Amino acid sequence: MKANFLKPILPVVAAMAVLITGCSRQGAKPLSMPPPVVTVSAVEEQELVEWDEFTGRTVAIENVEVRPRVSGHIEAVKFQSGQRVKKDDVLFQIDSRWHKAMFDQRAAEFEQAKVKLASAEREAKRTAQLLANKAISAEESEQREARFHEANAALLAAQAARDMAQLDLDFTTVRSPIDGRVSRALITEGNYVSAGNGTVLTTIVSEGPIHVYADLDENTLLKFNALTRASKIVSTGGKVPVELQLADESGFPHVGAIESFDNKLDPNSGSILLRAVFPNTDGRIVPGLFARIRLPGSEKHKVLLIDERAIGTDQAQKFVLALTATNTVEYRPLKLGPLVNGKRIVREGLKAGDQIVVNGLQRVRTGTPVQPQQATATAANSPTQTAQR
Repeated sequence: MKANFLKPILPVVAAMAVLITGCSRQGAKPLSMPPPVVTVSAVEEQELVEWDEFTGRTVAIENVEVRPRVSGHIEAVKFQSGQRVKKDDVLFQIDSRWHKAMFDQRAAEFEQAKVKLASAEREAKRTAQLLANKAISAEESEQREARFHEANAALLAAQAARDMAQLDLDFTTVRSPIDGRVSRALITEGNYVSAGNGTVLTTIVSEGPIHVYADLDENTLLKFNALTRASKIVSTGGKVPVELQLADESGFPHVGAIESFDNKLDPNSGSILLRAVFPNTDGRIVPGLFARIRLPGSEKHKVLLIDERAIGTDQAQKFVLALTATNTVEYRPLKLGPLVNGKRIVREGLKAGDQIVVNGLQRVRTGTPVQPQQATATAANSPTQTAQR
């Protein structure tokens, strides 16, 4: 009887229990989220030299166009394209038969002039005695002296003509004027070349040390001159160092020196031409290459460095999020300098030892509590670095 009385009440009790449970869950407070984890790193202070970078072009110190000095047909080409040659190596042979015949003629004329001079000299030596014995007249004596001097002059002219013919004969063998690497033969065998039309037979560029030219802007020049006058640039052997990087290289492995500046600025571009010289013992620096060069833009001084990943952009303003004493982050606007080994120089906005967010910048806002973790160093810091603009 009692069991039958409870049957209609059980569903109502169950429904009320479900309703009470639902209400208690809706009234419970939500669980609080933990602070986001961010990676932080300390602002570093290092001593370095800042460098100014420019685009330059490599040029051989010696660049010679080989031209014929005499006319004639090319008889033989004595080199291979791209070959290394030494000074006085034979490059071309011009048909020498005509010049040999001309030399033989001039040599014969020289010998003839020598004979005439010897005869005139004997006559001149007898003149004084004959004139004293009154065997000849004074007029005849003067004529003998004149013939002697004319013969002497004729000999000198014949000697000069012979020497010129000898030069022309020698010039039929075209030799390298310098040590270097020769280009291809621009005129081949059988072609006629003329000494007067400027025919280029080939070109030769020197190897070894090489020049690099670059245009420096006016501000860089003035800054460089000020540092030089104040003796704030470290020089080697009295020369200011310059570093070079080729297109397929990282860093600036080639070290040279400034050789000279031009004597004036170009008024159209507002720049001045710099010439630097670099050793090139392995021949890697080929004339005509584009290259990056850098020269000292400051004295050695202490600067602040931060990881490039920590820098954010707020329209035109660069900033970082710095960690406060209460483990919140605050907005720090920055004035930045150039890069140095993947890190950015900070001119204003931070001080040495400040902790800044380098990873997780997108997950936090100014004033947000964070859970900081120190970044792992990726490379050992060297005591002296270089910065490039």
